[in-house]
This record gives sequence, structure tokens and C-alpha cells, in this order.
Amino acid sequence: MKVSQANRFVIDEAMTIYQAQAQKAQLLAALAAAEALDLDLAAVPEIDTAGLQLLILLKREVLQQGKQLTISGHSPAVRQTLEFCRLVGVFGDPMIIPADA
Repeated sequence: MKVSQANRFVIDEAMTIYQAQAQKAQLLAALAAAEALDLDLAAVPEIDTAGLQLLILLKREVLQQGKQLTISGHSPAVRQTLEFCRLVGVFGDPMIIPADA
């Protein structure tokens, strides 16, 4: 995971139970340091319910704190999981589906 310019936070590892604790701390710290956060999930190879819980937690924190969250670059794994769990609309971000998907 890395924070780049303009409060863009890139997750480039799996979002599973094995990474959840460390990712939670990093995501909340990134949110605390910004009024708006762009979360790039394009390189996430795997996501499970623990990863989903992190995304839902982050969305809840953003709403409570009056901040902004944009999720961009949904990887195929993230797209499939959000669609399967019917959570695409919860985040409200446009999901671009590549032609080869």
C-alpha cells in the first residue's frame, strides 16, 4: 500500500483477513490526514469479507467525518466481489468494466 500525491491511496496487495489489521490502521491514518481520499483498488488480486468490511468501515468513517471517498480502479476481484454481494451501489463510485471482462 502506498499514498501518492493528491491523497491517492493505492492498495496493491490482497485485502483478506491476513492483511486486514494492518490495512485498517493504514486506511484510517490516510483518512485522518486528508479531507478527501481516492482509494485505488486496481491492483488488488484478492478480496474477502474482511476486505469488504474495511471498505464499509472506511465509507462509514467518511460519512461520519464529513469527508469524501472515491474508489477507483476496481480490479476484477474487487468488481466480482462487490457485484456478488450487491454492494456496488453502497459506494456510489462509477465502476468501469473493461471490454475483455
